[in-house]
Amino acid sequence: MLEDDLASRSLGMELVDAGPGHATVRMVVRDTMVNGHALAHGGYVFLLADTAFACACNSHGPVTVAAGADVTFVASARLGDELVARAVERVKYGRNGIYDVTVTRGDEVIAEFRGRSRTVSS
Repeated sequence: MLEDDLASRSLGMELVDAGPGHATVRMVVRDTMVNGHALAHGGYVFLLADTAFACACNSHGPVTVAAGADVTFVASARLGDELVARAVERVKYGRNGIYDVTVTRGDEVIAEFRGRSRTVSS
């Protein structure tokens, strides 16, 4: 799926690990991702988490999309930081699922993301 995701790939995102119900994606904060406060724009941190979420919830095969998501920003990221998003499936029920994604810089948590998925085809 990530091979066809030009938005994520054009930002330099790389799939590090994936398996049934989980995925890890990494990205380095580039100069075009920094806001007027010299911090990584939250939208890019969200996008990284959302990409890991998408890889995890599509790991079972059927096309699955986001039904909703929430993010809590815990710490700021800066230019040059390598961010890693680890997505884990919490529960699947019917065509729905809940996934948690933690975005880190080394051992420091940058953001926590919860995504809700919906399978649209089989």
